[in-house]
Amino acid sequence: MTRVLKNYINGKWSESKNTKLRDVINPASGQVLSQVPAGSKEDIDYAAESARSAWWSWRNTPATQRVQYLFRMKQILEINADEIAEICTNECGKTFAESKAEIVRAVENIEVACGIPRLLQSDFSEDIATGIDEFYIRQPVGVGASISPFNFPVMIPFWFMPYAIACGNTYIVKPSGKVPGSMTRIFELLQDLNLPAGVLNMVHGGKDTVDAILENQYIRAISFVGSSDVAKYIYRTGSANGKRVQALGGAKNPVVIMPDADVDTTVKIICDSAYGCAGQRCLAAAIVLTVGKAGEVFPAKLAEASKEKRLGYGMTPGVEIGPVITGESKERINKLIEKAVGEGAKLLLDGRNIKVPGGDNGFFVGPTILENVDIESEIYNTEIFGPVIIIKNVDSLDEAIKLANKGHHGNAASIFTTSGAAARKFRHDVQAGNIGINIGIAAPMAFFPFSGWKESFFGDLHGQSFHAVEFYTQTKVVIERWHDEWTRKF
Repeated sequence: MTRVLKNYINGKWSESKNTKLRDVINPASGQVLSQVPAGSKEDIDYAAESARSAWWSWRNTPATQRVQYLFRMKQILEINADEIAEICTNECGKTFAESKAEIVRAVENIEVACGIPRLLQSDFSEDIATGIDEFYIRQPVGVGASISPFNFPVMIPFWFMPYAIACGNTYIVKPSGKVPGSMTRIFELLQDLNLPAGVLNMVHGGKDTVDAILENQYIRAISFVGSSDVAKYIYRTGSANGKRVQALGGAKNPVVIMPDADVDTTVKIICDSAYGCAGQRCLAAAIVLTVGKAGEVFPAKLAEASKEKRLGYGMTPGVEIGPVITGESKERINKLIEKAVGEGAKLLLDGRNIKVPGGDNGFFVGPTILENVDIESEIYNTEIFGPVIIIKNVDSLDEAIKLANKGHHGNAASIFTTSGAAARKFRHDVQAGNIGINIGIAAPMAFFPFSGWKESFFGDLHGQSFHAVEFYTQTKVVIERWHDEWTRKF
């Protein structure tokens, strides 16, 4: 019998008020793994009320005590990393190594959040006027919530949740309905923390659940990661309802290869960047801009290396690329490639209709490389979210930067070069929030914010590090003067 997943609210597992269920599919095999509730407003209202009730006590728990739960949370994830990673691979499609790397990133954010007793310290100014002192303190905003995408079901909630609860907030995690199993298992394991009931909750669901989060009166801060169109909606609707919102959107990341770049190293790094997680990540290399003579070498080298990538089930040793998340995603990617070819693009490598041993029912798309793509075309300007590279040759670094800045997105951009001057110009002039220099995936460590510009981010404060602390706290300025018997003598 197929397992039906439950919500975790107020320290207990509970069934959704909505009896409608959706299948959770293993994208490598088409197998039904479980069923997840479609979700409802009533589920969110119950979770928010529970979190609000728990907040009054949790906010007054000393920060040094709150982080003790995080120390144990880190240990739980580390001890159970293999089990969580296997669940993640089965529901998400990525390789086991990629799933393990996700957990490492989640743990790093817990580690940074454990520094909250220091991160919450504020400035103090004595004698701003005679006998008057001024300082500010940080206090939690209340109930927070995160809305997660399918591609990193373990890591992304931990960009936000550890900081929120460490700062004294209570929290609701809403996993993606496509990949709810790994977070469900994490919550089962986190029961051993014995957190006060209502501090940490999980609610499944789709758009109705999201809208309930955006509208609920008790939820004060919302963190989202997903496509740009949905990020706009989340930001606009949440802000209109008086909430703090940080909404991370999509990406179309350019990579510039200078003629002096090391060939073998650059090719390997770009392939790993473009095809890791089957291209389903917001830091994937999407457009490769070769400068000058680099265009004579790198297209063929990239195609040659891409052909060697092994596709398959992510738990199989040696597999480097798993499936995309759904049959609809596969069809969408294939149609974008077909349309581009019809408009005159040249296929250096075609990943459509690839045959994967044992994967006849899986949603596989192989590495695909396109040249001569019109920069005004749909495929050039759309986040493909698949293992597809577009290569374009340009005459100069200035032209490359101009093209890199052309798009609506601004999540990440990378350059490969041995020239410090070229690297400096690139990092200064490119309009993107995460910059890689001889790095294919410009993923900030947990003690730096995960930046993003333009339509890759809506809000003011990003996830991770001190930005997360600022987002989940509000400042209170105190100006004080004390009178006593001694001071009145003067």
